[in-house]
Amino acid sequence: MFFFPFDILILIAFGVSMWASFRVRGTFQRYAQVPIQSGMTGYQAARRMLDMNGLHDVQVEPVAGQLTDHYDPVHRVVRLSEPVYNSASIAAVSVACHEVGHAVQHKEHYPALVLRHRMVPVANIASGIAPYLILAGFLLSLLDLAVIGVILFSAAVLFQVVTLPVEFNASSRARQMMVSYGFITEREDRDSAKVLNAAALTYVAAALISVFQLLKFVAIILSSRRE
Repeated sequence: MFFFPFDILILIAFGVSMWASFRVRGTFQRYAQVPIQSGMTGYQAARRMLDMNGLHDVQVEPVAGQLTDHYDPVHRVVRLSEPVYNSASIAAVSVACHEVGHAVQHKEHYPALVLRHRMVPVANIASGIAPYLILAGFLLSLLDLAVIGVILFSAAVLFQVVTLPVEFNASSRARQMMVSYGFITEREDRDSAKVLNAAALTYVAAALISVFQLLKFVAIILSSRRE
């Protein structure tokens, strides 16, 4: 009952996700060893890019861990992991400016980001409850309960799908600004693209897994209704 052709796609997407995770770490570590010609650290690049976009009130803070970099829209803070905050490398500046890209999106009310922020509460609740409702519905043969779970799960999937244009747009903005502001050269931009594209692939793989899982659940429900 629980094995569908979508399981094969889920396994493939999971494999891609694992590969993407290793790739992003490997790519970051590789270009973390390549000094940037401008000599700016991740913090300096982020601070200067924020100021050049009129975001003087957005702070830049270090955060523990590796690849824990993020933009906090609630407190309006760009948080950079220690290897990014203090390093003057291609990888560090690329990641730092990508997070600033999110801050610029926030300032300009980029539609996908606005939608994503509004979806956060619903997605958090849905992702926590949906798996239990789906599992209980299938195990207890309560199809209506499973349907409710799938509807909630679809909200969590939509959140991941909406995340994709947000991430790709932030990277695109970052690369354009880094070159135009003179943070990196045209040649360094190619290396920066490798760092940012590797990170974006992890979001694509995660979204594919969720989409295939959703399709599997829908297929099970449709199959059960025909029985």
